[in-house]
Amino acid sequence: MIDIKLIRENTELVKENIKKKFQNEKLPLVDEVKDLDVKVRDVQVRADNLKADKNKKSTEIGKLMAQGKKDEAENIKKEITTMSDEIKKLEEEQEKLNKRIKDIMMVIPNIMDPSVPIGEDDTKNVEVQRFGEPKVPAYEVPHHADIIARFNGLDKESAGRTSGEGFYYLMGDIARLHEAMLACARDYMINAGFTYVIPPFMIHSDVVTGVMSFPEMEAMMYKIEGEDLYLIGTSEHSMIGKFKGQIIDKATLPINMTSYSPCFRKEGGSHGLEERGLYRVHQFEKQEMIVICEPEDSMAWYDKMWKLTVDLFRSWDVPVRQLECCSGDLADLKVKSCDVEAWSPRQQKYFEVGSCSTLGDAQARRLGIRAKGDKGTYYLHTLNNTVVATPRGLIAVLENNYQEDGSVLIPEVLQPYMGGKKVIKPQQK
Repeated sequence: MIDIKLIRENTELVKENIKKKFQNEKLPLVDEVKDLDVKVRDVQVRADNLKADKNKKSTEIGKLMAQGKKDEAENIKKEITTMSDEIKKLEEEQEKLNKRIKDIMMVIPNIMDPSVPIGEDDTKNVEVQRFGEPKVPAYEVPHHADIIARFNGLDKESAGRTSGEGFYYLMGDIARLHEAMLACARDYMINAGFTYVIPPFMIHSDVVTGVMSFPEMEAMMYKIEGEDLYLIGTSEHSMIGKFKGQIIDKATLPINMTSYSPCFRKEGGSHGLEERGLYRVHQFEKQEMIVICEPEDSMAWYDKMWKLTVDLFRSWDVPVRQLECCSGDLADLKVKSCDVEAWSPRQQKYFEVGSCSTLGDAQARRLGIRAKGDKGTYYLHTLNNTVVATPRGLIAVLENNYQEDGSVLIPEVLQPYMGGKKVIKPQQK
């Protein structure tokens, strides 16, 4: 959510930002907010004037009563009653106008960073740089579901009976490798100076609307029936929500935390071959990182955060690239965002394994996350980034470490988490 001062003082900037995001249907909302803002301030002035008059007349009553002018005092009391009724009406009108302003401001997109490439959708995202040489071995790399099947590591049929489509059982060495990656990512982030946290896996609706846009919420979140609770789609939501309504001591900034959680999303299987695999599922596990910092430090943190993900995947012998998200692919609260994509030797293309975003003060403004400085309180900046989300990350490790005989080499940094195993071998041919 942007500062309404931007609409008052730089309307064209806000409109141009909307155009760059290809959301022209929202342009009339800017003018509507501007008009409503004038009305609400006018109502405020009228209410303040009436309150001042009411207070002035109230002081007269005592004087009149002391002078024995009871009738005049009673007349003023009636005037005060009328004023009180009018003040109440004005306050109700102001509340109504403010609610409409807030509702509109919640859907006007955040101001993007000037460096964001302009494009209608994710097909216009821009590759920035690659890390590691993408290789295609001379032998065939099977679909990840087939690789896992040879280890007796996946059971979606049973999961379909217990939970439905989009769920799965991981077993044996595959389950162990999955957890090894998460444990490695946890320790990696702790060594990078982040505080490890296990957050709540359910959050209230006011936290949900504080951290994401309504369309995102509808597309992603599972609601608990009969409760004001949602299952988290990523631990960023509960991690940022932790600071809701807080004035943070400047001396404690920046706050940098890494969190583990299961994640739950409505999205089902994608089209084609991936429907039978683990690429897009309802439930997965994730190591996340969040930063809350001074506004002037957010872009430096942004660059540091996505590079942490790159270095982690490179330690697992997975080639990756950084992909800059274009304006049309940028969620409304985001200032700038990029994806980290892993190389798939089977598909001979990259696929998303992480996303890094800076949201400026949008989440902080919605949730009331502030610090106090020499010039008063001000909103902080929030950032988030995927360390690793798996089983999607598991797919990348399996494909890039798959051998011709069907075995999978365990990257050196993961071996201590696998009981010292250097390779896992299939149980089936």
